[in-house]
Amino acid sequence: MTPAARWAAAAGVLDQIAEGEPAEKALTTWARKSRYAGSKDRAAIRDHVYDILRNWRSTAALGGGELGRARVLGRLRQTGDDPDTVFTGEGYALEPLSDEERVAGRSPRGAEALDLPDWLFDLFVTDLSEKASETAEALRHRASVFLRTNLLKADRDTAQSALQVEGVETAPHALSKTALEVLEGARRVSQTEAFRTGLVELQDVASQAVVDALPLSKGMRCLDFCAGGGGKTLALAARLHGTVEAHDTDPRRMSDLPERAERAGASVTTIAKPRGTYDLVLCDAPCSGSGSWRRAPEGKWRLTPERLAELTNIQAGILDQVAAFVGPNGTLAYATCSVLACENEDQINGFLARHSGWACKEQSRFGLAEGGDGFFVATLTRS
Repeated sequence: MTPAARWAAAAGVLDQIAEGEPAEKALTTWARKSRYAGSKDRAAIRDHVYDILRNWRSTAALGGGELGRARVLGRLRQTGDDPDTVFTGEGYALEPLSDEERVAGRSPRGAEALDLPDWLFDLFVTDLSEKASETAEALRHRASVFLRTNLLKADRDTAQSALQVEGVETAPHALSKTALEVLEGARRVSQTEAFRTGLVELQDVASQAVVDALPLSKGMRCLDFCAGGGGKTLALAARLHGTVEAHDTDPRRMSDLPERAERAGASVTTIAKPRGTYDLVLCDAPCSGSGSWRRAPEGKWRLTPERLAELTNIQAGILDQVAAFVGPNGTLAYATCSVLACENEDQINGFLARHSGWACKEQSRFGLAEGGDGFFVATLTRS
């Protein structure tokens, strides 16, 4: 495919997303119907789509419309590329710009310039104060790719050297002693021997830092209550050098976890229902995902005040439920990949108000300015 044809394909996918189709499904559907497209074509189209999703409002303003065609025009203006090299009408390219399109568009203003819905922009300002604009701006750009060194199989230097041999350049990151930031060859990671043999796992650096912040020691009985795909479960098992029990209300989310654990050499047991008490219970609670909107940008356009209220109720319910699983000298750890206070500090304060005899031992925020996603973690103990 020509570069112009790739942009045309992206415009069509964006129209499907605007009509309510999830981004991944829209991209997969397009790929299945376009067998002529190679892997580089699919990767370029995906990049175009996600770059525009991160800048959904600003590209519409700059392009003078809500259709994929207008958003492509807005993105080209945003990056300083010549639209006439894309809107050529040749082959499978988008038709040339009309006179009306050439004069349409304007500079984005206020919340649309930071690519947030108005109501979320107000919430960012309230919750993040002087860091609101900085955080919103960071969410408009691609996230770095990070790997976690699996300490069950290698140290960080060994993993880095193994990746380098296969053309993946990395650098250690200060936020976690296990983290490697991928500088070159990110799309080759899953094909490397280092990945296939479990020396490294894909995991954001702030997510790794959350596990680093937990009080772990060998011999502990540990439960990951909201395990999902199991990224933190595997990191816990690597630090413990012992077994971690993994639970999720939707067991299908853990379907890949046994295979991942086997590759990592980690001891993980998936369970339908926790039994007894634990020394550590981790609740990586369902949340808005606002700290990871660089990776899943449609989340900020799908989120509503009603859905956010529903999520905070779910989070409070989970905290209340898991308190019973924490042993007398145990720790309850609560984490989200959210930058919003209602999902973080407010949840801890609410739990302490509902449950006497508990205290917050420590809480931390990891901001996007530190390199990774936005995360929050708090550890609670019985006082």
